[in-house]
Amino acid sequence: MSNFILTDRKTDYLLVPSVDDWLTQDHLARFVVEVIDGLDLSKLTRQYAGRGSKVHHPATLLAILVYGYSTGVFSSRKLEMATYDSVAFRYIAAGSHPDHDTLATFRRRFIDEIAALFVQVLEMATEMKLLKLGTVCLDGTKIQVNASRHSALSHGHIVKLEDQLKASANCFL
Repeated sequence: MSNFILTDRKTDYLLVPSVDDWLTQDHLARFVVEVIDGLDLSKLTRQYAGRGSKVHHPATLLAILVYGYSTGVFSSRKLEMATYDSVAFRYIAAGSHPDHDTLATFRRRFIDEIAALFVQVLEMATEMKLLKLGTVCLDGTKIQVNASRHSALSHGHIVKLEDQLKASANCFL
């Protein structure tokens, strides 16, 4: 007889589960939410007229973008899906699911303000020693080479060629 842990996907929770309990206290999503809550978002919130249906708070949308960028999720559609699939994104969105069009419109509408707020988030992460800034360079230069085994030289052959070149150079001196 084996000691398998039984898997029962049909049992309901006795209490409503809290997404807050599913993340560790030092999780990056908690840091992002805490930092965004501490930023001055008045430039963003003032631009909403208050007409029409309810909208997602700019702090929620900004936190989704910041966390998405820090984890390599950039697409608005992937960010929307992450609010369904990822516990961290669910925590940030507080159980709501902003649609991809909402995220893309928010990003386009407030691109300058978001850029300034991103800098503030990076500065705070640097101060808290959670981030180390540096320069990464990639070079995509393509160079045509001939790396066939007929053109490749062994170390011994290179030494012989070098000796021949030195000998011919000594003839001219």
